[in-house]
Amino acid sequence: MAREKTSGRTGEETTAGIPTEFDDAVMWAAWLYYADQMTQSEIAKQLNVSRATIVNYLQEARERGIVSVNINPKAGGRTSVARALMEKFGLQGAFVIPNGDEESLSQRLGEAGARVLADQIEDGDTIGVAWGRTVLAVADRISLTRPVGNLTVVQVSGSSTGEPNFSPELCTSLLSNRIHARCVNLLAPAVLSTRELKAALLNEPVLRKQMDLVHSTNRILFGVGDIGTKSTVRASGIASREEIDDYVARGATAVIIGRFIDAHGAAIGGDHDERMVGISLDELKQVASRICVAGGAVKIAAITATLEAGYATHFVTDIATGEALLAK
Repeated sequence: MAREKTSGRTGEETTAGIPTEFDDAVMWAAWLYYADQMTQSEIAKQLNVSRATIVNYLQEARERGIVSVNINPKAGGRTSVARALMEKFGLQGAFVIPNGDEESLSQRLGEAGARVLADQIEDGDTIGVAWGRTVLAVADRISLTRPVGNLTVVQVSGSSTGEPNFSPELCTSLLSNRIHARCVNLLAPAVLSTRELKAALLNEPVLRKQMDLVHSTNRILFGVGDIGTKSTVRASGIASREEIDDYVARGATAVIIGRFIDAHGAAIGGDHDERMVGISLDELKQVASRICVAGGAVKIAAITATLEAGYATHFVTDIATGEALLAK
């Protein structure tokens, strides 16, 4: 037989009839929360009490030993690395995934990055999207678990003629489709032949409106590229081999959204950079939430430069990369 009973801590409220198998409302609330995985609001409705009362019940359940919380050592290790990364690089948040097959790293980081971005998205957001294999993996895996409306996804760098499988327009289109957002592709090449042509093109009304959207993003998703022989930037078509080699000769360590930076995160610049269409590094730093998703042994120097220069507010990586970054 169900019965009515009040908790010793919150006697001012009377719960609904408590099932016979539970000693009191505290035990019942703990079961519903931890075993049946109901939300605190759902439990409050079922017990006919306030949500604040449920919070008190769950705290009392831990104090009385009804519930004990054990953190898996592996999870604890990842959390420790994440917190150390936040402290070292001044990040607002870090998410670290377990180690695994290096060949599937981009896909696993994409899944984690999708969770981080999905948790942040709010009504009315304008989300900037870069390009690359990891960014595409985020776009391919993201899904929203709650209703969110009036979203815009905007391409933040011009289109390239290179590898189409992780192009800026594909990453933007895929992400917008997954979250049912308005999609705005940047209708211009990544790099133009002259600075004068770039200035003339960006003076067109359509492109002015698109660049205004780029500058109004409140969240941005980007990866970090190395400059090795098998790097994404060399397959992207945004620069010739000679141009990339020139950047390397001038100290380039990494590429962020098509922009080359040195070991300290400073922009390399130059004629090629000034002919590029898209968000600049200074403009990147103005975006409120900047989610960087990157990992892998070959990218340690590139990621270090990116984080030390403050280009990211949130960072998603794997534990091996995180430990290597902390050891530098």
